[in-house]
Amino acid sequence: MSSILIVDDEKDIRELIGDILKDEGYAIRLAGNSDDCMTEINAELPALMILDIWLKDSRMDGIDILKTVKRDNPDVPVVIISGHGNIEIAVAAIKQGAYDFIEKPFNIDQLMVVVARAMETSRLRRENAELRRRDVTGSDMLGSSPAFKALKSQLEKVTKSNGRVMLTGPAGSGKELAARFIHANSNRATAPFVSVSSASVEPERMEEVLFGRETAERGVEKGLLEQAHGGVVYFDEVADMPLGTQSKILRVLTEQQFTRVGGADKVRVDLRVISSTSRDLRGEIHASRFRQELYDRLNVVPIPVPSLEDRREDIPELTRHFVDMFHRTQGLPLRQLTPEAEAMLQTMQWPGNVRQLRNVIERVLILGDGSGQIEAHELPGQEVQPDAAGRIVLGGAMATLPLREAREVFEREYLLTQINRFGGNISRTAGFVGMERSALHRKLKSLGVVSSSKNGSGGEEDHE
Repeated sequence: MSSILIVDDEKDIRELIGDILKDEGYAIRLAGNSDDCMTEINAELPALMILDIWLKDSRMDGIDILKTVKRDNPDVPVVIISGHGNIEIAVAAIKQGAYDFIEKPFNIDQLMVVVARAMETSRLRRENAELRRRDVTGSDMLGSSPAFKALKSQLEKVTKSNGRVMLTGPAGSGKELAARFIHANSNRATAPFVSVSSASVEPERMEEVLFGRETAERGVEKGLLEQAHGGVVYFDEVADMPLGTQSKILRVLTEQQFTRVGGADKVRVDLRVISSTSRDLRGEIHASRFRQELYDRLNVVPIPVPSLEDRREDIPELTRHFVDMFHRTQGLPLRQLTPEAEAMLQTMQWPGNVRQLRNVIERVLILGDGSGQIEAHELPGQEVQPDAAGRIVLGGAMATLPLREAREVFEREYLLTQINRFGGNISRTAGFVGMERSALHRKLKSLGVVSSSKNGSGGEEDHE
């Protein structure tokens, strides 16, 4: 979106303007009638238009084109030129949204001043739009665990292509953040990133939301696909998309064009599509709730996003990030974790994954006294808590076991918790619990811990 589109029915005029602007280093495109003009606009939105009022042998004159462009692409500056100029035409053009008006025969210096100012306006509008998009959600990805490194490696491989990506993983694991990372590191980074929440849109409104609509009362209202033109559209929880809409999305992916609800004109779009789901889409296909053809189109590059359970090593880093973020954005206290609180976070259950961790940290910062460090007792969901006298009260089956068996149960669960906390790294686990590595191996073997730690049932994987 950095070229200048020159629209004039006189070949000599448009080529003269084009040559002048080329000499000044601008990229230019030319159109001699309204049809060619609209084709150029649909192919690639220009940074600036120089538009003649009178166009011979055209369906639309300059004012009609101006109205259409400002209706559909209000951020594109349009400079009107005319050999029949008068004050009424100039006023009419400005009222319709023209950036400026130049009368033929034009002064070259005057033309260059207007073009330079209009291009600067276009640049500032694009930069402001980009800043607004970046301000919504960052694309920083944090972590150093093996599971996170594997994810980031896969994401980096797909950033430079236009291949469709399907992100799978449990709710709250960071699938949208992964999608934004792809966008931010791609050649579409300056173009829009538009998220479509398939679950939150009422089925009867889905097509209007996606494709937009045209009515006599309100004119053209762009849908999300049109807003994403040139960039990325992200279908969050795509399994919740209505079946009827699925077939139309399939057609959009095939043809890269669609018709607005209530409209007749084809709208062409250039989109990269990223989807996500926390459900088994093959099961949804088997139950006739999801179209096989759409699945095949969207699932070109499948990338699984790990749960927080599979990347417990990243919890301290993520926690520090959330504390800093809430301090900057909400003015909440900038507090550090005690070692006990850090260990507690790494051993807690996280069914809501990274989203749940973020919510817990926000709640602790809001409800805390704002001084000192975050202590373990401030964290919710502790399964075993000391009473007022500092005693730990046992309950359930644990209280009925003989001492030796109870000790073995405790040791087994304690060591499994630490192994999971350190991502299966035996050396780090041994260092934390205060055992030699060889002694820890013998202890694990005596306790029958022989299977993979990643499923929570035990393991001797040594990720070093």
